[in-house]
Amino acid sequence: MKFKYTILYVENVSETFSFYEKAFGLKKKMLHESGEYGELDTGSTTLSFSSLKLMNELGKNPAEPNPKAPTFEIAFETDDVETALANALDPGASLVQDITQMPWGQTIAYVTENNGFLVEICTPVRP
Repeated sequence: MKFKYTILYVENVSETFSFYEKAFGLKKKMLHESGEYGELDTGSTTLSFSSLKLMNELGKNPAEPNPKAPTFEIAFETDDVETALANALDPGASLVQDITQMPWGQTIAYVTENNGFLVEICTPVRP
């Protein structure tokens, strides 16, 4: 078994791509001609987005994210959390937790992205 991808359900896939490009420096890997599904180039595990409209048409009836009560997070690793956090806040991410040094050697910060999903920006764990 291999973890291949995560799909987040969003209102507008194209707008989400634009936000992730500006906030996190990620590039589009593919966008279906319908605009209802696409993937970002994130390395070996793919981060995908599917429209709420498409998921409803497929009978999945997804809920929208609740920034005040997240049920999961996405994590992006970097050696420079301060710069990455500033880059995420500039196009409109909302600060949830400012830069914090963790006892296990990691530096972290949290934001919510344009759809309300929780995103961790972190350094590698350094024991």
